[in-house]
Amino acid sequence: MEPVIIVLVILVVLVFIALIKTIQVIPQASAAIVERFGRYTRTLNAGLNIVVPFIDTIRNRIDLREQVVPFPPQPVITQDNLVVNIDTVIYYQVTDARAATYEVASYIQAIEQLTVTTLRNIIGGMDLERTLTSREEINAALRGVLDEATGKWGIRVNRVELKAIEPPTSIQDSMEKQMRADRDKRAAILQAEGVRQSEILRAEGEKQSQILRAEGEAKAAALRAEGEAQAIRTVFESIHAGDPDQKLLAYQYLKMLPEIAQGDANKLWIVPSEIGDALKGLGGALGNFTPQNGGSPGSVPRPASGGADRLEKPTID
Repeated sequence: MEPVIIVLVILVVLVFIALIKTIQVIPQASAAIVERFGRYTRTLNAGLNIVVPFIDTIRNRIDLREQVVPFPPQPVITQDNLVVNIDTVIYYQVTDARAATYEVASYIQAIEQLTVTTLRNIIGGMDLERTLTSREEINAALRGVLDEATGKWGIRVNRVELKAIEPPTSIQDSMEKQMRADRDKRAAILQAEGVRQSEILRAEGEKQSQILRAEGEAKAAALRAEGEAQAIRTVFESIHAGDPDQKLLAYQYLKMLPEIAQGDANKLWIVPSEIGDALKGLGGALGNFTPQNGGSPGSVPRPASGGADRLEKPTID
């Protein structure tokens, strides 16, 4: 009985192993290549699949999702003979599992080498300045070449990105100095523009201030003149309203004589001829003065043709 039990156990184990090999579960977004006696038979898609145990074998399992592969920095020579290190990132996706398995031995290595050679061809036709400023152009050209070459491998290149472009150290120092000089130049230009605008605003302010000051002075002068004219009109109207006689006018003139005579420089008095008429009624009051040019006491000489009488200031020894 024991040999029979052992045989039954062995059969159960073989059946279990056969069931395990017969049922193949493929995850989502994956594919498997099935070979029968070393020859491609079919491609297993996602889900539950049945294969013939001990006859069909799984050659390769491939992930159909988009893959991201960064490549190490590659030295590339530009058109002006400068060596730059370029880091690249490739975004690809397997579209045909069979072609990716049988058309190329290692599609990742093939993509890397193709990227390096294509990048050197593209950068070799550009100078350093164009290389640093034409990333989109380089990405588009690189993607076009890679997508065309990898199409027969069952791979689609979705994107190609340049992570970094590192020029030589000496070139980096020169570029840094140039950028610093450009920044200093822009700062000086902005400062000069600020000073210019400030001077313009200050000049405009002074101009407006002078205009306003002149307008104020003109208005003040006009108001002063108007006030003086009004005062003269008021005095004139008051005098005419009071109807003064010659005696009052002569008395007012005599009151003004001391003020006219103040100062040593006053050697000559200008007396209006109209005052003579006013002084006729005060002949007796002027008896202490000696008339010049032969006049009689109490009278004031008048010029023949009108105008102003001239009296010289008496000198007191």
